[in-house]
Amino acid sequence: MSSDAPQLDIVIPVYNEGGNIVRTLQAFADHVKASYRVLICYDFEEDDTLSAIREHGGFANLEFVRNQGRGAHQAIMTGFQHSSAPFILVYPADDDYNAGILDAMLQKAQQGNDIVCASRFIHGGSMVGCPWMKAVLVRTSAFTLHHFGRIPTKDSSNGFRLFSRRLLDRVQIESTQGFTYSIELLAKCHRLRWRIAEVPAQWRERTHGQSRFRVMRWAPAYLRWYFYVFATTFLRRRPESVPAMDRQPVST
Repeated sequence: MSSDAPQLDIVIPVYNEGGNIVRTLQAFADHVKASYRVLICYDFEEDDTLSAIREHGGFANLEFVRNQGRGAHQAIMTGFQHSSAPFILVYPADDDYNAGILDAMLQKAQQGNDIVCASRFIHGGSMVGCPWMKAVLVRTSAFTLHHFGRIPTKDSSNGFRLFSRRLLDRVQIESTQGFTYSIELLAKCHRLRWRIAEVPAQWRERTHGQSRFRVMRWAPAYLRWYFYVFATTFLRRRPESVPAMDRQPVST
């Protein structure tokens, strides 16, 4: 990798985010000091996200990546495959207020953490305007996974998360729905005893566009990895998808 290659690839799955994306990209330009590249992962050429970016212009280090399939999960997987930086971050297209924490997340990753979570449930974080059912499910799962499953983050379900190249290269992703891959990678990283960190982040209910988060549709897939965490903690199991040479404990 050349010395001027970006340290961070920011993967943004989009679906008609024309009303949000320019503010988000401008927030990166205003607040992120690290070298980065943005990968806009889209399903179809008519997506108004693309036209909004092209009409605005002026954003450096940005690439459009056509989804190899359809939907949020496949868009993110396509972004992962297209990425080349040592650290990869999945970022919401409608989030124009958290760009200021990206440098801190990258710094923690460079200190040896394979996952850095943007956490709504630690000091300095917040979750505002979340529908009550989603809020109950999110907070309950996060509380039980941290306090009983011993996973070292207080926000296990936020899809806004940074991953190391080592993790993506060496751990197989089995999930096929929505953002389930994110809790899967968290669970497998925990099982390997690789390091996980978190930084405080804000979360606000979106005001433009439609969320692609489907609680009930993805619940069975989430539950698989929820119980995987408890099996890790109490049965001390390790995944078979990582070479034995990489299965040493890492201090957290």
